[in-house]
Amino acid sequence: MQIKDLKPRMGVEEIELEIVSKGEEREFANANGSGKVCSCAAKDSDGNEISVTLWNEQCSQIKEGNKIKITNGWTSEFQGQIQISTGKMGKLDIVE
Repeated sequence: MQIKDLKPRMGVEEIELEIVSKGEEREFANANGSGKVCSCAAKDSDGNEISVTLWNEQCSQIKEGNKIKITNGWTSEFQGQIQISTGKMGKLDIVE
């Protein structure tokens, strides 16, 4: 799957991306719990970019330049931009 195929609020079976830049980690707390979150910019093999949301331990695992694979991910929309994350059931792996 490629970024151009993504739409808001859709499941993503599998996508491979390269992390281009990584934002600051920040703490969050809500009715479901608390933890860490950070946003990254990533690109696919076509050069299209998307925002990736990392949660908790993913924030410290992922570095700029890493190639990642998201399996069973989920897209959302924030301020008109599509974002992708693993959601509750997805998986994120670093690929070489």
